[in-house]
Amino acid sequence: MKHRIAISALASVSPLGSHPETIAAHYAKNQTAIQKIFFGAQEYWSASLPEEEALRLAQLGLTDAKYKTLDPSVLMAIDVSRRAVAQAGWSTGASIGVNLGSSRGATHLLEQYHEEFITTGKTATLTSPTTTLGNISSWVAHDLKSTGPEISHSITCSTALHAVLNAVAWLESGMADRFIAGGSEAPLTPFTLAQMQALKIYSKETEAYPCRALDLNKTRNTMVLGEGAAVVALERNHPNPLAYITGVGYATDDLQHNISISDEAECFQKSMKMAMGSLAHNQIDAVVMHAPGTIKGDLSEYKAIEKVFGHQLPLLTTNKWKIGHTFGSSGLLSIELALLMLQKQAFFGTPFHEQYIVEKPIRNVLVNAVGFGGNAVSILISKS
Repeated sequence: MKHRIAISALASVSPLGSHPETIAAHYAKNQTAIQKIFFGAQEYWSASLPEEEALRLAQLGLTDAKYKTLDPSVLMAIDVSRRAVAQAGWSTGASIGVNLGSSRGATHLLEQYHEEFITTGKTATLTSPTTTLGNISSWVAHDLKSTGPEISHSITCSTALHAVLNAVAWLESGMADRFIAGGSEAPLTPFTLAQMQALKIYSKETEAYPCRALDLNKTRNTMVLGEGAAVVALERNHPNPLAYITGVGYATDDLQHNISISDEAECFQKSMKMAMGSLAHNQIDAVVMHAPGTIKGDLSEYKAIEKVFGHQLPLLTTNKWKIGHTFGSSGLLSIELALLMLQKQAFFGTPFHEQYIVEKPIRNVLVNAVGFGGNAVSILISKS
């Protein structure tokens, strides 16, 4: 990278809430936000938004007649983008680039409209415009009255970090001065949950921790879905940023299977090396892993980290045991965890992976994400 890119703000809404101090307090506890909830006739482990956050977003949907027909994924994106822009001190109507993605987009509306069509043979007038891929970024840009570029994409579970990559490229090129980037996902619907079960990766655990992400000794898959949205405000120069993006990396595995990555996650090996650049391995203090809670997914990423770092591994963590896998927004919620560790100078680990913790400053944290087919991204977050 030619320049350090400043993270001037981050806003999120997730099963841990939306206030940074509340979220940090949750991470300091060995408690999960995952619960059993009925969707349709079946009960699933899942991590949903707290009731007060769901009510707040419902109220947002009532503030404008046009917002009443929007999917929860869009409302969450509007909410976090408003808050990020306010935190960054940017004015409404400014030239702000918007790149917000989603793995599945308007999941709730798609299922609702499809059920109506199957039942009645007809569909609502707004079915198409409220379920297109560009729906999220377009509505956010509309809400912010932004005059910058609007970009939408879906690269499954690495979507949010790909959005950050793209925003960094625009800022590095000088074609934009400010960008908000991230993802939004509301996948807790009967059909989406059934799809994850069909892949035989969904948790059937009965213990206290339904998702055992980063438990390298588990004998069955334990992935659980969660919902949430998060964005970062990025700019070339800022007097007092939360942190800096000092490296980006990306790679794609040769496709062996529709959903899997290679045994030693070669895509992650390449993306991590690219993101670190010339930085010495011992200067990486922690890695926030993708670690979805599946046997192969967790283990292959761990092997990739071993390949890159050898026997001197950095501290390893993930948040999916706590908030579930939020698909397209998961990478940004992992960046949130990295930022909290940098700000609090505290390591937030998992209950399953024991490691020797050396008391030293946390200055550089690597964040990983990968999507179906091995689309890996690594982002290096640095304190200064």
